[in-house]
Amino acid sequence: MQQELNQFNANDVWELVPQHNNMTIIGTKYVFRDKLDENGIVSQNKARLVAQGYNPQEGIDYDETYAQVARIESIRILLAYACALDFKQFQMDVKSAFLNGFINEEVDVAQPLRFIDIEKPDHVYKLKKALYCLKQSPKA
Repeated sequence: MQQELNQFNANDVWELVPQHNNMTIIGTKYVFRDKLDENGIVSQNKARLVAQGYNPQEGIDYDETYAQVARIESIRILLAYACALDFKQFQMDVKSAFLNGFINEEVDVAQPLRFIDIEKPDHVYKLKKALYCLKQSPKA
């Protein structure tokens, strides 16, 4: 869990701001998952901080949703072009891909339980970048 929060801070995902009366604050929760190796044995435990129980209304809380999906034809063309020109190709797995996209709407989330700032317990996080389980996340 601490590693996930360190990624948030390293990627400048949010900033701690005072809570106002008219703010719509979204709760946060951790989702836990076991990663299995090829033999089906648990090799790693993962924790991900997500938006909790958020039911946004289109047009009020966000404008539109978007899911980035690459067509297989596009990937094949890119790979064929790279092979023809003898380019080096690398496969990457970005742990925090969602945390690299900016969001346009103003979204405020509660501080995660057990990680509440001791000096500012009544503050909330204003998101600068996307967080998992938000409608705005895939577009970011």
